[in-house]
Amino acid sequence: MQRPINAALDELADEFEVLGDWEERYRYVIELGKDLTPLSEAEHSEANKVRGCASQVWLVTQPQADGTVVFRGDSDAHIVSGLIAIVLRLYSGQPAKDIVAFDAAAAMARLGLSEALSSQRSNGLKSMVARIQRDAGALS
Repeated sequence: MQRPINAALDELADEFEVLGDWEERYRYVIELGKDLTPLSEAEHSEANKVRGCASQVWLVTQPQADGTVVFRGDSDAHIVSGLIAIVLRLYSGQPAKDIVAFDAAAAMARLGLSEALSSQRSNGLKSMVARIQRDAGALS
């Protein structure tokens, strides 16, 4: 059973707290991105591309029989891959209704991402979350 979305956020916040400064956190985010399961060539399609990101980002949405939604993603940029990994830790495997109801802006602020990312990266992160919430909303 997937842990609740707020528990996933608590876990990430604790991990970030231990790291201290943003240089260490950036390295950690990049490491998280290296653990993403690669998408197939076919999944690197226009239909899966996230609009509003400076880097190339692809998200695959997989509704599950139990009402949860699994997401997979990829990017051509290391830091963005790490941001995808963070977003997937929060959202993937959660019930669609919980994904839609979750306050992503508050979560990103709690993790310190709001202040630490450039406006371009921040907008890209918002675009990823908006896409995930839109896809989940269509399923709930």
